[in-house]
Amino acid sequence: MTSRIIKCRKISRGQAQGKVIISSDPLSFLGGVDPQTGDITDRQHELYQQNISDQILVIPSGKGSTVGSYVIYQMAKNKTAPLAIVALEAEPIIATGAIMASIPMVDQPEENVLKILKKGNRVEVDADAGIIKILD
Repeated sequence: MTSRIIKCRKISRGQAQGKVIISSDPLSFLGGVDPQTGDITDRQHELYQQNISDQILVIPSGKGSTVGSYVIYQMAKNKTAPLAIVALEAEPIIATGAIMASIPMVDQPEENVLKILKKGNRVEVDADAGIIKILD
């Protein structure tokens, strides 16, 4: 199978490859994610009780308090952070957190990745080149 490439905008530099965890719900890192474990703790969230550590997190956007940036940074320090973040629209909270934590992040994909990607798909995020490569 030939890999598919989707162009996007670089938010935070770097590359990562891994399995997708995806949600159509915006995510608040403050109060919504446990930085010690990487588990989603927001009972109202589609990914409640799932773990985002060492996966490619695909979401429409972030939401919530600016302290969420520090939660992302803490997750990186705890080694519980996602490998990369793909958002339809990066807002300042997650963008700042990804940059502080050196997590590759892209947004504004040329296609709606929420409709294309499925949980468990393997992708490569190359933020430096501004692409998402779907590997399977």
